[in-house]
Amino acid sequence: MKWHIDAKQPIYLQLIRQIERAILSGEYAPGEKLPPVRELAADASVNPNTMQRALGQLEQVGLVYAKRTLGRFVTEDAELIASLKEKVAREMIADFLRRMREMGITSEEAAEMIRSYGAASEIEREEYHHE
Repeated sequence: MKWHIDAKQPIYLQLIRQIERAILSGEYAPGEKLPPVRELAADASVNPNTMQRALGQLEQVGLVYAKRTLGRFVTEDAELIASLKEKVAREMIADFLRRMREMGITSEEAAEMIRSYGAASEIEREEYHHE
């Protein structure tokens, strides 16, 4: 897993979001054993206590669970994962629309841009990206 840590935000919150996204994207599959805390912390270049705190928060919401001596595992609760996917997607959409409004673009205009971008060929998308 590739980690992106920004010094401007609390590290444990960034870890929570990144592990959550890895689970929601399927990078960590339902029922899969997560690497040990020390390994995750070393990979992310953070203190193991900070990683432990992040994993504890993910346990509280049920996204991961601990088996006493075996480690932590990703939930197998498909409904929870689907519901969190929708929640995260809605948050991303709300943030996107807020940014569009800041540029004077209405929700309808943004939706049309998304439709036309989605209908564009891969080559055209590259051109959009580089403009």
